[in-house]
Amino acid sequence: MKFLDQAKVYIRSGDGGAGSVSFRREKYIEFGGPDGGDGGRGGDVWVEAVDGLNTLIDYRYQQHFKAKTGMHGMGRNRTGAKGADTVLKVPVGTQVYEEDNETLICDLTEVGQRFRLAAGGNGGFGNQHFKSSTNRAPRRANPGLPGEEAWLWLRLKLIADAGLVGLPNAGKSTFLAAVTAAKPKIADYPFTTLHPNLGVVRVDAREFVLADIPGLIEGAHQGVGIGDRFLGHVERTRALLHLVSAREEDPAVAYETVRGELEAYGHGITDKTEILALSQVDLIDEETRVEKQAALEAIAGRKPLMLSAATGEGVQEVLRALMRVIEEERAEEQAADTVDDRWQK
Repeated sequence: MKFLDQAKVYIRSGDGGAGSVSFRREKYIEFGGPDGGDGGRGGDVWVEAVDGLNTLIDYRYQQHFKAKTGMHGMGRNRTGAKGADTVLKVPVGTQVYEEDNETLICDLTEVGQRFRLAAGGNGGFGNQHFKSSTNRAPRRANPGLPGEEAWLWLRLKLIADAGLVGLPNAGKSTFLAAVTAAKPKIADYPFTTLHPNLGVVRVDAREFVLADIPGLIEGAHQGVGIGDRFLGHVERTRALLHLVSAREEDPAVAYETVRGELEAYGHGITDKTEILALSQVDLIDEETRVEKQAALEAIAGRKPLMLSAATGEGVQEVLRALMRVIEEERAEEQAADTVDDRWQK
């Protein structure tokens, strides 16, 4: 399935049905009076987060969504039926923005969350509403109110526990394939990964979700290369795994390049706990390992882990380090939710 994380859609709620002009006519009732029913309310447009979706590809082939018009009122005080609603089903992690693509309308982070994007128009009053002591036979009824319409942006941000960042060809896809059942494209040229990939990691009978995004290069925040448009997929993660390839002539420069792009992007990514690892160490000798590990430690201020997804060296140590950070974050979130529940009670 092709990955699509952004789509523009047009929505329109249903118009309200018109009220009816009708009079009661029965054989033994001399003055029947008005009995025109009200029009039905137009259908609403909703967005709902559902399980089983991980892309917005459905909205590439259909961009217009309209709810049904309410039924018109009828005689004998019969109110028209409400128009059918339209529901946009999206993956968990989808955000809805106004047409300017900047004003956030809603953020759906849990399965089953719903939000009404456009309310249907109210139905018009039938002539029974206009009966009075001086107007016993009104011959007027209201039309239904029009629905709402808008162009909106849907933007998907994958929900994962940890995210992989680094330069192209840093070994991110190889690592994801080695520790999960995901099958990302792997090749010896830059930008092999063109869209984010997700995988479930199992370590010591515990699990977490790992996200791999396309590599960053200098100037990505200005649109160079694939740019930084996929960084939104690691905004929600609890930890980052920063891979620096041992094939880099100067690992310190590679590290600073990626950190600079993360800082330029913002949105709190640089505040996340970062696990640093020197990857692809099976391609260099022991002496070079020591040199590059020292250079990376000097610039990062902490000793990087040694990692080779091809041979399995250091993989479990990296996974356990990520698991510790994720469990700490989960515990803090659970404690915060417990405090909030107590205050609400």
